[in-house]
Amino acid sequence: MSPAKRAPLDRRRVADTALRLLNEVGLEGLTLRAIARELDVKAPALYWHFKDKQALLDEMATEMYRRMVAGTALDPADTWRERLLLANRELRATLLRYRDGAKVYSGSRFTGTEHAGAMEATLRLLTEAGLTLAQAVQAARTTHVYTLGFVTEEQGVRPLPDERREGYDVEERARRLAAYPLAAEAGKLLFDGYDAQFEEGLELLTEGIAARYGID
Repeated sequence: MSPAKRAPLDRRRVADTALRLLNEVGLEGLTLRAIARELDVKAPALYWHFKDKQALLDEMATEMYRRMVAGTALDPADTWRERLLLANRELRATLLRYRDGAKVYSGSRFTGTEHAGAMEATLRLLTEAGLTLAQAVQAARTTHVYTLGFVTEEQGVRPLPDERREGYDVEERARRLAAYPLAAEAGKLLFDGYDAQFEEGLELLTEGIAARYGID
């Protein structure tokens, strides 16, 4: 047995193994039994740490966040726009590293408090720009949910950056929809150029926030 497999079993080690296995089998194939097999333990051993799969997903999402912010620091000179753009760009980049990353992250509950400092700083930046706390929460939440939804759709086409699901050939789609020229042409905009699509959406949201709440 390798030294890694002799290491004590803890929540973080299980989450690390689950994230590694996620890229191989996807969320549907990620079972506690498969993770236990990878760790060379019996499945019941995992229930000492996680009562069910959702509890494991919560820890996986938390570990994804830890990795995202490791070695980084927020710039106190950021404007509110810069902070929202940066946070969501980093979130998208992180989610794209994992097959079904957005599905794992979405709706999960953080098991630690590592996120609280960045959340506090961002809300403070938004309120100092002139928003009420309720407006600041809405602005941050809207951009966050946009990113989760965007990446969910993106990974529906490209499970990993170097993969593309069968059935998303843009030229073939255009041929099938030839009777609907605008819908056919839209395929190039919907299913290619995700980086540009994402940035345009974020810009629309930040411009909308500024216009809605009357801030610069």
